[in-house]
Amino acid sequence: MAVDNMVGTPIAERGPNLLLRVAWFVLVGWWLGGILSGVAWFLNATVVGLPVGLWLINRLPTFVTLRPQERRWMVVDGRLSPATVQRPWLLRACWFLLVGWWLSGVWLAVAYVLLVSVVGMPVAFVMYGRIGAVTTLYRS
Repeated sequence: MAVDNMVGTPIAERGPNLLLRVAWFVLVGWWLGGILSGVAWFLNATVVGLPVGLWLINRLPTFVTLRPQERRWMVVDGRLSPATVQRPWLLRACWFLLVGWWLSGVWLAVAYVLLVSVVGMPVAFVMYGRIGAVTTLYRS
C-alpha cells in the first residue's frame, strides 16, 4: 500500500479568533516577524544554529499572525503517521546547501517589505506560509 496515494484527515487546531489575530499582528506580529526572520536566517547560516533556525522558519506564520499550523494525519498499520510525505532527506539537504539558505534570505526580505506595506500584505502572508518549502522543500 503506497503512502503517496493516501489522503490524511486534517486535524483542525482552533486558533485565536480573527479579531485577536489582527490585534496581535498590528501590535506585535509585524515587528516580531521581522526580528525572527533575521534571527532564523542567521541561525540557518551557521551549523550550530541550524536546528533552531529551521524550527523558527517553519513557525514564522504563527509568530506573525497566530495562524495555527495545519497538520494532516493518517493511520498506517494501526499507527498514526503524518499524511504529508516529505521529499527524501538527501534531496532536501542538497537543496538547502545549494539554494535554500540564500533564497530564504531573499524571500524573507521581500516578504517583510511587502508585510510592512499595506498593499503587499496578502502576498507577504502567502510568502511567509511558503518559507519552509523555499528553505528546505518542506511540505506542510
